[in-house]
Amino acid sequence: MPEDPTLGEVMRRLEDVRQDLKEDMRELGTRLDSKVSMERYQLEQLARDETMKLLTERIKGIEEARDQEARAHREAEQRIADRRAADRRLIFTALVAPVLLLLLTVYLSARGAGA
Repeated sequence: MPEDPTLGEVMRRLEDVRQDLKEDMRELGTRLDSKVSMERYQLEQLARDETMKLLTERIKGIEEARDQEARAHREAEQRIADRRAADRRLIFTALVAPVLLLLLTVYLSARGAGA
């Protein structure tokens, strides 16, 4: 029966198993202590959601302000373009039309005098 463990050897093995179990239980207790409670987790999620909501609203406000600014810029550009077109029409009627009328008058006078 030399293959059977002695009583002392069985006791040492049981003591080793007991020590391993103690260490495992201590480690498990440490891990459980480091876990966050469900209540705290929910509170942190609510705070994060509120922060995200505020950031989203702020971004939306900034985008709306940029859109309004771009719209105002486009309207100002359109007013400037309209004003330039009106100025061109005014220049044509004030300068070019009288010159054309003068040339027409001179042409008609020369034609009438020559006939």
